Amino acid sequence: MVARTDGGWLFAKNSDRDPNEAQFLDWRPAQVHTRDATVRCTWIEVPQAASTRAVLLSRPWWMWGAEMGANDAGVVIGNEAVFTDAHEETTGLLGMDLLRLALERSSSAADAVQVIVHHLERYGQGGSCSFDHPGFSYDNSFLIADRDEAIVVETAGRRWATEVVTGAARSISNGLTIPAFARKHRDRLRSTVAACDARRAITTAAATAAVDVSDLARTLRSHGSTRTPRYRFHNGAMSAPCMHAGGLLASSQTTASWIADLRGDSDVHWVTATAAPCTSIFVPARVDESCDLGPTPTNRCDEATLWWRHERLHRLVTRDPGALLARYSHVRDRTEARWFDQPPRSADAFAHSEQLRRDWIAGIGAARPLDVRPSAVRRRWRRLDRAAGISEVGAPGNTGASA
Repeated sequence: MVARTDGGWLFAKNSDRDPNEAQFLDWRPAQVHTRDATVRCTWIEVPQAASTRAVLLSRPWWMWGAEMGANDAGVVIGNEAVFTDAHEETTGLLGMDLLRLALERSSSAADAVQVIVHHLERYGQGGSCSFDHPGFSYDNSFLIADRDEAIVVETAGRRWATEVVTGAARSISNGLTIPAFARKHRDRLRSTVAACDARRAITTAAATAAVDVSDLARTLRSHGSTRTPRYRFHNGAMSAPCMHAGGLLASSQTTASWIADLRGDSDVHWVTATAAPCTSIFVPARVDESCDLGPTPTNRCDEATLWWRHERLHRLVTRDPGALLARYSHVRDRTEARWFDQPPRSADAFAHSEQLRRDWIAGIGAARPLDVRPSAVRRRWRRLDRAAGISEVGAPGNTGASA
C-alpha cells in the first residue's frame, strides 16, 4: 500500500510466502559491468545493464529476485502474486526478478515501469515461484513509488496494464485491481481462496487515514476485526494483512515486512527482516548503510541467522498470541516510537533489537505456554517444524515438553 501525506509518500508491504521460506536483507552496491555481460536471474539469463544502482532487497533465500526493495535513487517496489487466466510459461522471469531488475536499472518510478514492461514482453513470466512447492507459479503485480509519484503495474502472462495513483492511497493484494484489466484476466476462484479482497479493504482504509510510519506499522500487524489471528480451515489466517499459516488449501505466512518513508530528502526504510510483524520489531535500514546480519538463511533452522533466531519467538508467541504478545509489545512499541521520531544507525538498532529478542524469548519460554490454536493448525505447524529441523515443541532449540 501507499499513502500520500502532506510531506510525501509512505509505502508499506508484507511479504507472504511459504512458512519456512526464510527471507534476508541483501545490500548490493552500485556497479559498472563489462560490455556483453549477462546476469543469471532465478531461472534464465538476461543481458546485464552497463551499470546498476545500489539496492537494498528483501529476498527469499533461494531466488535471485526480491519481494520488495529500494534503490539509491529513492525508488521502492513491492511485488504481489496475482492469479489470472494467462497460460503459464514453463520458464521465464519471476515477478521477483522483474522487481530487482527494475530497482537496479531505474532512477524513477516511471523508469521502473519501463524496465518491467520491457523484460516482461521480451522474456515472459515463468518457472516455479516456490522452493517447497515446485509446481506453484503465478503472475505478478507491482506497486512502485518514488518521492514524486506512485504507479501500479499488473500483469497476465506478457500482457500488462498500469495506473498512476491519483488519490490519497492505493493498495494491491493477490488479485488484479485495475478495473478493465481485472474484468478480462482475473482468476476469480484462486483470487477468492487467497482472500485478497478482504486484505485490500483493510489496507486501503488504513492507508487513506495514515499520516505517519507508525500508522502503517499497525496496519501491517493487523489481524482484521480481531486482536489475534482468526483461522479458517481452507486458508488459515489469510484474511488480514498479518498472515498466519494453517490452512488446508492455502497456507501462506507473512515472512518479512517493509515500510518506506519517502518524505524529505533522505529515505528511511523500516524493516523486520523476520516473520510475522505482530511478533517483530521494525528497524531502520538505508540503502547506503549496509549491516552484517550474519549468514544467509535457508529453509532449515539455523540460529546463526537472524530470520531463524526470530522464529524461536514467533513460534512461541503464536501458540497463544492474545496472552503472550502482551508480555513484550509495550516495550517494543515504545522502542519503535523513539526510533520513528529519531532513527538511529541501522547497526545500533539491529544490535538493540537482538538483545530485546533474547529477553522476550527468555521470558515467554519460561512460561511454557500452551497452544490454544485449532488442532488442525497445531498439526500443520508440527509438520512445518519437522521439515525445518525444529523440535516438536514448536520453538527452535527448546527441548521442553510438548504442549
